[in-house]
Amino acid sequence: MKNYLFITNSNMPSPEKLISRDKIVLDNYSTPCIEAAIFMGYKIYMGFNRTYADELKCDYNVKFYNANIYRSLFDFKNNFKAYKNLMQILINEKINVIHCNSPIGGILGRLCGKNTHVSKIIYTAHGFHFCKGAPLINQTLFKWAEMLLAHYTDAIITINKEDFEAAKKFKLRNNGNIYYLPGGVGVDTAVFNEAKTIRKEILQLINADDNSILIISVGDLNKNKNNEVVIKALSKLKNNKIHYLICGLGEKKHYLINLAKKYNLEKNIHFLGYRMDVPQLLKSCDIFTMMSYREGLSRSLMEAMAAGLPCIVSKIRGNVDLIEDYKGGYLVDPTDFNILANRIDTLVLNVSMRIDMRNYNLESVKNYDVKNIKLMMKNIYLKEL
Repeated sequence: MKNYLFITNSNMPSPEKLISRDKIVLDNYSTPCIEAAIFMGYKIYMGFNRTYADELKCDYNVKFYNANIYRSLFDFKNNFKAYKNLMQILINEKINVIHCNSPIGGILGRLCGKNTHVSKIIYTAHGFHFCKGAPLINQTLFKWAEMLLAHYTDAIITINKEDFEAAKKFKLRNNGNIYYLPGGVGVDTAVFNEAKTIRKEILQLINADDNSILIISVGDLNKNKNNEVVIKALSKLKNNKIHYLICGLGEKKHYLINLAKKYNLEKNIHFLGYRMDVPQLLKSCDIFTMMSYREGLSRSLMEAMAAGLPCIVSKIRGNVDLIEDYKGGYLVDPTDFNILANRIDTLVLNVSMRIDMRNYNLESVKNYDVKNIKLMMKNIYLKEL
């Protein structure tokens, strides 16, 4: 039996989470790959950010190790530990195949794979950092890094059209293959079909009446997610019927709270924190918005489509793959709060348009259902492995 390793990175867990021995529930990020590798007859290893990773269990026959791989390129201490842990698992378990994901996991996976002569290295790019409009350092340093690492890579999987075109210019090891996997991690549309609305509870929580319009964003509260442009747009409308629900945690929270106060929108902007009931929340709202500066292919946006929401999103890579302007919602420059205000106002006033966009997205998102992603990943593995 040959040995297969899946590598990714994630946010730093809390101290309690770091030492947790709770059962692991794998999500759409990894299950298409894990299931395909099991089908191919591989013994599965997977990096996970837990101190006692080797004691963890999940519904698949997977052996975990402490990856210690986080999201910061400049976290040298943790990255060095991650490098040592990865080298150890590659050597001790004689890994034959690495499938690495995301920037840090992709860098470490390919460097360690090269150093230990792993025979097959696959990399899924969840959004190259040198996308159109990115800073100069991204367009140079990160692009050169990806071009160099491509020499140690046998297959690159991209999840949006812009990255697919960029990757086709790379030179891969042994003239390897570039794949376009629309949907990336995919979305389980059945979860959203079955989700029940909790609109009454939400209206009660935010002290709003039945005629309110609920706009929702889901994601980390950071500079990239750009929630502030939505607040500025709402300040232009001065419509007390509109309530903006912000789900997520992050360093920008207090800044956004103060911004809402600045525009006298404290009663209309609501910070719900980290939520475990996102399907129910989405089913309870009227409009989804996400004005990020950069995305690979947003799972939050696919989930909003699966919940039947019209979507007002930034006109950037990934979003343009998912939303067709004026059909599933609107594409807006992420800095233009005046146009954003206009698009919000249009949907607030036009129920029939919201219904048409709802129906369009419910049909369109079927292309990104996780069942289709699993089938496409299985076909890629059949060809590569």
